[in-house]
This record gives sequence, structure tokens and C-alpha cells, in this order.
Amino acid sequence: MSKIISVANQKGGVGKTTTAVNLSSSLAVLEKKVLLVDCDPQANATSGLGIDPDALQKSVYECILGQANVSDVIMETDTPNLWLLPTRIDLVGAEVELINEKGRESFLARALEPVRDDYDFIIIDCSPSLGLITINALTASDSVIIPIQSEYFALEGLGKLLNTVRIVQTRLNPKLTIEGLLITMYDNRLRLARQVVEDVRGHFKQLVFNTLIYRNTKLAEAPSYGKSIIMHDASSTGAINYLNLAQEILTRNSKN
Repeated sequence: MSKIISVANQKGGVGKTTTAVNLSSSLAVLEKKVLLVDCDPQANATSGLGIDPDALQKSVYECILGQANVSDVIMETDTPNLWLLPTRIDLVGAEVELINEKGRESFLARALEPVRDDYDFIIIDCSPSLGLITINALTASDSVIIPIQSEYFALEGLGKLLNTVRIVQTRLNPKLTIEGLLITMYDNRLRLARQVVEDVRGHFKQLVFNTLIYRNTKLAEAPSYGKSIIMHDASSTGAINYLNLAQEILTRNSKN
């Protein structure tokens, strides 16, 4: 049985898609079969793996609406053991189309069910909002990773996200847990960044990953080449950080 993990934060620019893409790639390099599901209409995870969203015939949009089977839409990537369920801009219309549907929060879970056991991990990149598609992702997931930027407003909006997680746990998906809070864009030269890490760890304790994702030029430029950091520069700090995160997640889950 695979584990489905959403990467979510309604605050933009926190490294959400970077985490979804590079965690997926790192787990794949560690010989796990991984499916990355792009549920952000901006399609950055899709383009970040070298797929042109505008050239897609079908995407996760059709899968959610029941107009296509997930197995027919999944694509291979350049990374061994990593597959992609891509998206394009029309996903933004799915929220409107689902709004009056019965059980509208569970359409993604139903779409993924036939392929769930084909993978060790399914990673879902959520949009920077708490809309219906993100609720679908959380309803389909076993756990959620929350990236937090190591800057002054790091915890802004986090309470709202955690409240949404609690609502999903109570009403839609009682098995949903928090996989962990991930500190991103960390610069240990800045006292503020070190203070943010201390505050977050002091407040959330073991929920915070030991791994820190450092600011890294190679990590920032990899999407422009349509590659994960592993495929772009495997020796970079960013690649090492995400491999460490993948290993930490594997270790955590082996104890459960």
C-alpha cells in the first residue's frame, strides 16, 4: 500500500512546488516508485519536469471530473522510478464545476484509487490556496508536508492551514496526519533565519523535520531547465538537502 502525501501551504513562495518536485525525485533515486500529482493550475511541477502544459491532451483536470482514467494520463519522466500526473491552467475551472456535486471533496481520491497500489509514494503538489482542489488533495492524502519559509512572516497563515487540516480530519479524512513542517530557503548567515527555526521547533517540537532546505542557486535555476535538482546537479546543496529529507521521511515511516 502506497502513502499519499500532499505538499500544501496557502502562502505562496514558500518552496511548495520545489519541495514536491525534488522530494519526489529524491524518493525515486532512493529506489521508491513515485507518482507526482500536479494539482496547482500554475502547472509549475509539470513544466519543472520538462513537460509543456500547453501541449497536453489530457491532464489531472479530466481525471478529477471522471472524463479520463489516471492510468491513461500518467507520463514517464527523465528520472527513473518517477512518473507525473500533469496539469494545465484549465484545472482552475474544476472548482466551479465541482461546487454543486455530491461528495465534491473526494473526486481526486476516487480518481487515484485504481493506481494507488502501483506506487510506494504519491506526492501531491497543491495550489497556494485552501480551495476545493486543495481540499480534494487533503482528503485523498495520508499526510501533509507544510513548507515554511525561514523569514519574518514564516508563521503567517499557518493557523488557518492547520485549522483546515483539522476540519478535513474531522469531516472528510480521519486518517490524515501532519507528516512534518519543513523549513525552506534557509540562510544560516542570517540571525533572523536562525531565530525562525528556533521558534518553529520550540512551538511544534517533533513535527518539524530535522532537515533544512538551504537557499541554493542551483535549486532555484533547475526548473528553468525542466529538471529536478537531482537531474540538474546531484552534488549541489539543494540535491543533498532533498535527499536527506527523503531519507528522513523513509526512516520516519519505517517506524510506523
